Amino acid sequence: MTADRFRFDGQKPCDLSDLPTGAGDAREEKAKYQERTAHNLEEMSRLQNGFRADGREGLVIVLQALDAAGKDSIVKHVMGGLNPQGVTVHSFKQPSAEELSHDFLWRANQALPPRGGIAIFNRSYYEDVLAVQVHDLQTTYRMPPRTTEMGKAEFFRRRYRQIRDYERYLYENGYRVLKLFLNVSKEKQKERFLERIEIPAKNWKFSASDLKERALFDEYAQVIGEVITATATEHCPWYVLPADQKWFTRYLVSELVADALRRSCHEYPTLPEDARARLQECRRQLEEET
Repeated sequence: MTADRFRFDGQKPCDLSDLPTGAGDAREEKAKYQERTAHNLEEMSRLQNGFRADGREGLVIVLQALDAAGKDSIVKHVMGGLNPQGVTVHSFKQPSAEELSHDFLWRANQALPPRGGIAIFNRSYYEDVLAVQVHDLQTTYRMPPRTTEMGKAEFFRRRYRQIRDYERYLYENGYRVLKLFLNVSKEKQKERFLERIEIPAKNWKFSASDLKERALFDEYAQVIGEVITATATEHCPWYVLPADQKWFTRYLVSELVADALRRSCHEYPTLPEDARARLQECRRQLEEET
């Protein structure tokens, strides 16, 4: 699978500056990859039916990225291939007062789907080791001294370990977590910001605060590499996907979602003998109707 080239499972460090943001040679075969994406969307829909009926596993799709990398586009154009009755989408923004009164994983736990369901996290609990770390927000928490008395580096190392433990817990309880980072270049981000400013229909997507975050682009990139390195595991790897060409990113995401559903339980339940007998009786009654 092409997307395996972008997999991090804890065996090697992640450095965003060494990773591609563009489609590379795939640009010469754009039509082929778009056709493959369409095929994957059909397979995703078919597999989801069995996944929902089986009901033994849940799937959480984590979408992380810097601004203008295309998270919303992925939700619309790739996840739109799934049956919305079995999908929930959660956007993790600045935490509310209630959320801040709980542990940092609490709000993610509230958003878990039932087994047989799929949850898409548009940003996620990873913001609590990304934005929080870049902006030193951990210093604003109201927590007991034992949770804050260590230095900044130790504070976040502890959170990395808590995230690894949490994702292992989910995996061991029937949930798969598919973690995707959309790796957009600084140049492409600028281009998309300008597009949002120049096109009236896209003005609502831009905020002046986006420029403040853009000023921290390189710092974010460094922290993101550290976070991915510290939280990538064999059972819950990261995929750092090129995001400068949206059609290629959509292809890669569709490959990964289809593969996650293939690996999941998606067998239609077998009815017991008495239930099958009742079905045959219902069939007989229907066939005898005038």
